[in-house]
Amino acid sequence: MDLWTLHRGDSPLVIDVPHAGTHVPDVLVPRLTAVAQTVPDTDWHVEKLYAFAASEGATLFCATHSRYVVDLNRDPSGEALYAGADNTELCPTRTFGGETIYVGGNALAQAEVADRIATHFAPYHAALAAEIARVRGSHGFAVVLDGHSIRSVVPRFFEGRLPDLNLGTASGASCAPVLEACAAHVLAGAKGFTHIVNGRFKGGWITRRYGRPHEGVHALQLEIAQDCYMDEALPYRWDPGKAGRLGQVLHRLVRALASFRPHA
Repeated sequence: MDLWTLHRGDSPLVIDVPHAGTHVPDVLVPRLTAVAQTVPDTDWHVEKLYAFAASEGATLFCATHSRYVVDLNRDPSGEALYAGADNTELCPTRTFGGETIYVGGNALAQAEVADRIATHFAPYHAALAAEIARVRGSHGFAVVLDGHSIRSVVPRFFEGRLPDLNLGTASGASCAPVLEACAAHVLAGAKGFTHIVNGRFKGGWITRRYGRPHEGVHALQLEIAQDCYMDEALPYRWDPGKAGRLGQVLHRLVRALASFRPHA
């Protein structure tokens, strides 16, 4: 099975969706606990949320495999994203709810992690980097929107309920200030939705790795609380009414990001 799907666009915007994949290789399935086999920590339906962006000229790059195989938004060196916080690993061993992912709680051997990096992580990022380079070559710059979602309440990672729309720019380091302000303005104007900028989620490894505004690549992460568009309990049903209202906000955001032009 291919590691990603790709729709190539002609605008400066690349939308990356690294955690919506649900595929687990057959050889791995028997090693997963019953809970883990339902891949509960998937960024459910995010590829569907952004499907419209193809018609707006954006490049859409979506992973197909579960984050339980390898997390495409973590530093391959194993360095934690948030020092002092509870961080998930490059190859997770616990669910967001704290349950064991592997039967018997087996720790993964270093050789297996290295193999997953070589066969899944590295090819994915080589292809994503190539798309960003293509777009930057065409326009002189590129904008990367890293699309995510998470359950609205996950005590392992944050207290209480997460704001609906969580914009991260590595505390302003991953994009031009005017672009952050533009995106924040769109979210602030989203009636019926709460938002925050560089709150609990400041941007993962993708935002930090590719966001190099001085080199012409501007990256932002948007983490969405899942109850904005779906049922957070099994079977994780898409809610057309909720998704439609959220979709209006995402349309405005995508158009704003695609219209951005850096100062000469």
